[in-house]
Amino acid sequence: METELEQIRAEAFAEIGQAQDEAAVEAVRVKFLGKTGRISLLSEKMRDVPKEDKARVGKLLNEIRAALTSAIDGRKSALEAERDTRALAGVDVTLPGTPVAVGALHPITQLQHRAIEIFRRMGFALADGPDIEDEFHCFDALNTPADHPARNEQDTFYFSDGRLLRTHTSTVQIRTMEKCAPPVRIIAPGAAYRRDEVDATHLAQFKQMEGLYVDEGVSVADLKGTIEFFFRELLGKETRVRFRPHFFPFTEPSFEIDLKAPALGADKWLEMAGCGMVDPAVFEAVNKSRGDAAFDPEKFTGFAFGFGLDRLAMVLHAVPDIRLLVENDVRFLGQFK
Repeated sequence: METELEQIRAEAFAEIGQAQDEAAVEAVRVKFLGKTGRISLLSEKMRDVPKEDKARVGKLLNEIRAALTSAIDGRKSALEAERDTRALAGVDVTLPGTPVAVGALHPITQLQHRAIEIFRRMGFALADGPDIEDEFHCFDALNTPADHPARNEQDTFYFSDGRLLRTHTSTVQIRTMEKCAPPVRIIAPGAAYRRDEVDATHLAQFKQMEGLYVDEGVSVADLKGTIEFFFRELLGKETRVRFRPHFFPFTEPSFEIDLKAPALGADKWLEMAGCGMVDPAVFEAVNKSRGDAAFDPEKFTGFAFGFGLDRLAMVLHAVPDIRLLVENDVRFLGQFK
């Protein structure tokens, strides 16, 4: 049996060396190492080997099996290397590769990240909330009267169960106050939805950035300082900020924020945001929802503000049509790398 094993070893190594492709190498493997291969058949004859020879013959059998397996794997690797070499023949590896287009963040995303960075430097935390809301968080808690136009189905997207798509991210302010006792200092960027006719300046979905600060002794001076610092950091030190009296149901007093800055590309006042001191009625609604008096309007005051990221991006980049920001035309977006 030992003589037969040595003969098989010699034949197998010879055939492995002569194999010209991977199929031929596989055929050699099956012939010698397969279930019905010559090595396997000899293994079955081990029961007929005399007891005193079993250890020696068994060791030889295992050595030959391992040697053939290694030789077959080595031949396969060599053939693969030869195939790769032939495939690369004539290819100049020193030629420059095909340029790969590098993408960039959307201009609104870039603006949002910059705004978040500035507000975080002032101690504001990032907050989030659901896009699908209920009337309490979207209107009632924000002191919005039952007959307010915003609550009409002509202006707001309602679901059949009475829920709605939030019309502003002020809902995040309410949800944050429900969960956290003062002091609260947050910003809430996110999508808002309104039944606007889509045109050059309106979309049914747009991005907002809102903020809220509640603590003891918060004043209009704090509101003014925060807003002025933010827009001057964002648009440049030459930016001028004007606060114009206005009305919002959830703030009192309330202001529209007008800006004039070289970065906005026009020497005229542009209405860019709204703000005001949180109406005590909002704190009362939050307390009722919480079931305590954490936001006691006799003890705490606060301010809130909000602005549209889409509109600000349009003015900053002189975009003539807001629809360009959502059409995903790479020829347009490629300008903002």
